[in-house]
Amino acid sequence: MDRFVWANGLLEMNETLVIQQRGVRLYDGEDKAKLDVGVVLLSTHRLLWRDQKNHECCICIHLSQIIFFEEQAAGIGKSAKIVIHLHPAPENKEPGPYQHSKYSFIKLSFKEHGQIEFYRRLTEEMTQKHWENTPVSQPIPTGIGPKAGRTRAVGIVGIERKLEKKRKETDKNISEAFEDLSKLMEKVTMVKFIGLDSANLYLSLQAKEMVEVSKSIANKIKDKQGDITEDETIRFKSYLLSMGIANPVTRETHGSGTKYHIQLAKQLGDMLQAPLEERGGMMTLTEVYCLVNRARGMELLSPEDLVNACKLFESLKLPLRLRVFDSGVMVVQLQSHSEEEMIASALDNVSDKGSLTAEEFAKLLGLSVLLAKERLLLAEKMGHLCRDDSVEGLRFYPNLF
Repeated sequence: MDRFVWANGLLEMNETLVIQQRGVRLYDGEDKAKLDVGVVLLSTHRLLWRDQKNHECCICIHLSQIIFFEEQAAGIGKSAKIVIHLHPAPENKEPGPYQHSKYSFIKLSFKEHGQIEFYRRLTEEMTQKHWENTPVSQPIPTGIGPKAGRTRAVGIVGIERKLEKKRKETDKNISEAFEDLSKLMEKVTMVKFIGLDSANLYLSLQAKEMVEVSKSIANKIKDKQGDITEDETIRFKSYLLSMGIANPVTRETHGSGTKYHIQLAKQLGDMLQAPLEERGGMMTLTEVYCLVNRARGMELLSPEDLVNACKLFESLKLPLRLRVFDSGVMVVQLQSHSEEEMIASALDNVSDKGSLTAEEFAKLLGLSVLLAKERLLLAEKMGHLCRDDSVEGLRFYPNLF
């Protein structure tokens, strides 16, 4: 260890970093060095070691000081090591962590593996001996005048400084984006605490400002992440929808019994209209249950309350209806979604293809297999389709009789 000298961690001119490995402890011969676990770096000219916690603690030894080196296999409770045998310390040696040592060799103990690759690269450098062909010079100076004495961090320290600077810039950009998002949420939150008429007036007055804030968020995302694709737009829309209902109907706010179910039905009528239109006008009650509870957040809805609320759609003259198929499958559909249209759609698609299974019909219409099968069964019930139930599955054909 008395061959090591203090270093600043910078690579010098004509010197290139070859490999580095974290989690390496130094041994002075057979004894553990007084230094902690650190990072060992191999360059074309030197072997450097730097403390993982205190980056200013860095030592190095020139590769020309190495006589030979060997591997030491790992054992029970012992890490793999590389043993490096060294020439005696020169008389004009610069200061280092050790002034004297009784050993003529050091050990690199690899706590986090990586010794195989490090040994291979060290062998290459000792064979090629780049330090003999390209002697190093002083670190590269930067600037002029009073700053001429500073050096440019071209080594591992410089890389870490650049990464830290980039991380701070990223944090700043994210903070600015979320500040804009916070402004948008303040507008939404304020609506929650004022009356409905006032809320409509407030939203009208603030619409322009909210749109500008939304554009600001979108532009910052686009500037930092590249062009936003259609899929990303759809995904961002789903994220906004998942933020949920601002003021869900609960038993605590609307009591229990019929009154609660009436208010819940009205809220479901407003919430489900757009999703139903996107899904062809019909959703299974299971899909509705998942969608509603996802939007309600912590205020989860029981299956019984959902069914009871859906049963009130027709009496409350809402644009939705609860329908129960002959198989027992319950769906929520738009009032405008007529049975005749479903039958006609099933007949047209089966006639065009010659025959269809429920899976094939589901792919054509973008429906769930369950809903597709119910539509085919309904068309069969009305006499427009007939079936072939075989080992290959249930397939529907146009009824020609």
